[in-house]
Amino acid sequence: MGKGSLFTSSWFLLQKITCRVSRARGFHGVCDGSSSNARKASLSLIEELEMGNNVPKERDICIYKVPNAMRQMKSKAYEPNIVSIGPYHHGVASLQEMEKVKRIYFRRLFEPNTDDDSMLSVKETADPEMMQLLDDAKKAMQELEEKARRCYSEESELSSEEFVKMMLIDGCFIIGFLRDASQQGFEHTPSTVERWMLPIIRQDLIKLENQLPLFVLRRLYDKLIITKTSTSASDHQKPKSSDLEALSIRFFKPLLQGSVDPDKPLQHFAPKHEGQGKHFLDLFHHNICPEHNEKEVDTLPRKDMKHNLKPQEKQSFWHKHLKPPWKQILWYKDLKPQGKQTQLILSIRELKEAGVKFKRNKKPCRPLDISFSRGTFDIRRKVLTIPAIHINDHRATLFRNMLAFEKCHRYCQHQDVTTYLFFLDGLINSAKDVGLLHYHGILFHSLGSNRRVAKLVNNLCKEVVSDMSQSYLYEVVRDVDAYYNSRYAKVRAFLVHHHFSSWLVGISTLGACLALYLAVVQTVCTVATAKGQLGSDFSLGSFLIDSLLPKHVSGGTDSKPS
Repeated sequence: MGKGSLFTSSWFLLQKITCRVSRARGFHGVCDGSSSNARKASLSLIEELEMGNNVPKERDICIYKVPNAMRQMKSKAYEPNIVSIGPYHHGVASLQEMEKVKRIYFRRLFEPNTDDDSMLSVKETADPEMMQLLDDAKKAMQELEEKARRCYSEESELSSEEFVKMMLIDGCFIIGFLRDASQQGFEHTPSTVERWMLPIIRQDLIKLENQLPLFVLRRLYDKLIITKTSTSASDHQKPKSSDLEALSIRFFKPLLQGSVDPDKPLQHFAPKHEGQGKHFLDLFHHNICPEHNEKEVDTLPRKDMKHNLKPQEKQSFWHKHLKPPWKQILWYKDLKPQGKQTQLILSIRELKEAGVKFKRNKKPCRPLDISFSRGTFDIRRKVLTIPAIHINDHRATLFRNMLAFEKCHRYCQHQDVTTYLFFLDGLINSAKDVGLLHYHGILFHSLGSNRRVAKLVNNLCKEVVSDMSQSYLYEVVRDVDAYYNSRYAKVRAFLVHHHFSSWLVGISTLGACLALYLAVVQTVCTVATAKGQLGSDFSLGSFLIDSLLPKHVSGGTDSKPS
């Protein structure tokens, strides 16, 4: 096909598309043979297709409305309690009380010596430098407005002026609040808020629907903090752009109570890379997840394919069809109910019965680092090492929002929190599993009962699907499954589950074994004694007949009386 025919066919195809679009929009006369009208409509369509900058690009979206399927489990976990950030919950009546506090922080950044909660405008500022600083901040927000709007999955109904004002006030509040909290050591409440507000504000600022893009906060931080202190501070005291990420990580660190030791140096829980993260939740997500190698995990690596097979699929024809009954009963009998779907990971109780030892990871690590290795003294036993975790309502809210972000954001490269929650969901099936984790110093909670903890963990992953073969815990789950299906683990689990489930059952089992052993010894001794007395005429068969049957039957010499 020549260039001319290719151009002609492309032109007719474009005309056909234009006709359909024009009819849908109510334009007539375009497809009636008028070439001028068709050409104008085609050019108009091309211009619209080329104006892609006005349409939010899918890759730019990073702040989402949580889907209804996930929200139904606990909608309050995704909505702010006292402070709204961003356009999704802007103007909600129940959140208006904190708007006064926002304006206090807004004014303090430009008038540090005032606590007036009135709105600040350029004309009201007496200091020319502050007037210029505020004007620069407003212009910066106006420049970032379109880029910021593209970060939200749902279009905001706020006007351009309202959206810029919202970014400016919310951003100034966040920067001022982080600065005040850092001056108090992140342990005490800033004077502008009540003490009970601090943990709730911290929780609100990490929710997915309650975010500002980090590039907005970075621009404000550069304009308001770095510019103001660059002239007075020395070189080593000058703030840097990366300080905002460090302040944020330190501020949200208490959300990991129990997972991060209080005495642990800060460098073990610091931003990995400067400028990382699209918003606070994404930044926090990046810094609690484990490090990843550049090489991605295959769905089912060929060298590890045998680990993904069931035990009966790995056996030869002889072992599968002709194995002796005792071997089937003792070694390969499935202790789980038939027809039950195989779990991704077995419960704590089942793994403990199989000989798995649980250990708290006391070394500096990230909260999601989990490993599975062999024991120190007994190489047949395995050790599952898990960092400490504290379960409460605040932690559950954090997990729910991280899980929602991983599921909504299609460009989230690693869904580590989802994998971690599925792993916990498999480990914890009952209150007894929670108690075992607490006994080993791994899990702590403030929910009142172990049953509530088990129910909370099991509900976190409802309406969510995860693929373990694509996760960072793939090798851990594979190795645990391979160990559990080993001969040693099967026999040990069978004995512990049926004969040593408690100390009373264990004593009864040992007593029965001891009685059987003594009976065998007594029989052997009796046989040996009888053989020594009768000498060479002794026959084991006749001895057993004489011992078990009555004499008048075994002898055969008695006769009926005459």
